[in-house]
Amino acid sequence: MSKVTTLPSPSKKLAKEVTKLTSDELEEVHEITYKAIAHYKGQADKLETAIGALVLGYQVGWKVLYIIHNKRTIRQYEAILGINFREFFPEEGPASKRSMGYKVAKELKKFWQVVSGDIKVDGKREISN
Repeated sequence: MSKVTTLPSPSKKLAKEVTKLTSDELEEVHEITYKAIAHYKGQADKLETAIGALVLGYQVGWKVLYIIHNKRTIRQYEAILGINFREFFPEEGPASKRSMGYKVAKELKKFWQVVSGDIKVDGKREISN
């Protein structure tokens, strides 16, 4: 019996924007997660959210991660996981256009100003369909 919760299949449009990880990517996630859990000491919720950022990063790329997290949090997650997001992930992932903050930053051509908070974007951490 499967322990996977049954969710509806994504629409054809969303299925193009969210991709399944390849077997190599899944192995990479497994290895990074395994090492992070084995070596981590601290609050469990930080470890948990760092792992979530790792999985999400494959879908949205590092630029969206920088939009939704502050610089301090990014550094914490990178230290926990032992990777550098800007070197590890591409700038954009297949689902990056679902990020409201990234859409606005791209339209304005002011990515770093949105990241730093110099330009305020309502709902910048939201993911939409």
